[in-house]
Amino acid sequence: MERERLGSRIGFILLSAGCAIGCGNIWKFPWMCGQYGGGIFVLIYLFFLALIGLPIMTMEFSMGRAAQTSSVGMYQKLEKPGTKWHAHGYASLCGNVALMAFYTVVTGWMVYYFLKFALGEGSSLNFDAMLASPKVNVVFLAVVVALGFLILCFNLQKGLERVTKVMMTILLLLIVVLAVRSIMLPGAAEGLKFYLVPDLSKINGSVVVAAMNQSLFTLSLGIGSMALFGSYIDKSRSLMGESVRVIALDTFVAIFAGLIIFPSCTTYGIEVDAGPSLLFTTMATVFNKMPGGRIWGSLFFLFMTFAAFSTVIGVFETILACFRELTGKSRPKGALICGIVIFLLGLTTALGYNVWSGFHPFAADSFVLDVWDFLVSYNFLPLGSLIYVIFCTNKRYGWGFDNFLEEANCGKGMKMKRFMRPYLTYVVPLIMIFIYVYGMVTFDWR
Repeated sequence: MERERLGSRIGFILLSAGCAIGCGNIWKFPWMCGQYGGGIFVLIYLFFLALIGLPIMTMEFSMGRAAQTSSVGMYQKLEKPGTKWHAHGYASLCGNVALMAFYTVVTGWMVYYFLKFALGEGSSLNFDAMLASPKVNVVFLAVVVALGFLILCFNLQKGLERVTKVMMTILLLLIVVLAVRSIMLPGAAEGLKFYLVPDLSKINGSVVVAAMNQSLFTLSLGIGSMALFGSYIDKSRSLMGESVRVIALDTFVAIFAGLIIFPSCTTYGIEVDAGPSLLFTTMATVFNKMPGGRIWGSLFFLFMTFAAFSTVIGVFETILACFRELTGKSRPKGALICGIVIFLLGLTTALGYNVWSGFHPFAADSFVLDVWDFLVSYNFLPLGSLIYVIFCTNKRYGWGFDNFLEEANCGKGMKMKRFMRPYLTYVVPLIMIFIYVYGMVTFDWR
């Protein structure tokens, strides 16, 4: 099967950033920031993006470009004979599927809220009532899955790349307009202080674990999506520089999402630590109180929809590419089969708040979504990222630092340096192992 190519460098950057930009930035980042101390969480999050997220993204891009396959076939081409690294390729596919089992449902919530505000029905919105409705959850899950895989039925440049360019351009314009509007609100200063000024007294182990996991979640690292996009580009540009651009764009959206939300909350006296419902219950209340709230609410949830959907189609492409390499199916047939599987798994989340609302896997307020999120955020992402680091730095058993460095530095642009080897070989894995174990020990199991 001939390898497809992206049509331009900007297409690669926007596609990679689009996959990274999504619910992790505009749904999960703000509510985690609200629950974990505001500015101090932001500071630690940025620390992990630079010191762990950047090298791991460069590694994923490098492995994908060197192998010219998805994560399923990548290790077979790069690993030494007799080793079993390729098992992680299949685990990466499972991680992407697990992510979409709940991410598609959350994206459906975004679409639902956008339509309600656009139709002038924002004042009637009730997040708990929406969760309690199997019909709403299943219908909008079906819409997201069907539309996402329909786009992927077309070839890479005419489908995924073209749609991503349009969505990302509109998204970036919307977020700037919304942030300016929010900052100009009369009570914005208090919200900005909470969000941007670190309070060192709020540092604890849970904040650190949450910040590291969020840095991996927001970049979609550890499950092979970035490796796949790396396989779609040529060797004209070095990959550390491209990683910096993708992370900068992703961080821009995350920071601006907070600039929209926290000033709005403090202006209208709304709590910022509402958790996962922050964007839905809290922001809907804000827009219903705000002059011109129908327009601003429609624009906000349109922005949210585009951000979430950019990740959905990026991860769908990863799943579809793996499936096609395993089966040899065409894009349309592969999209249909993958779409059915993702829809069926998504039903577990869509029905988890209503039909199966009595199932509480962890704490009393946990639901099916929390199982999928635990698998992805606490396991597939950090452990997958750790495997990439070990594979790219271990010469005896893995791909080795020299091979990684050669691929990463091929082309024009910012280069990885050889003096980084001890840090990447020893320090990064130790940090990740310690934080992973701490996260498991302190997780709210019951």
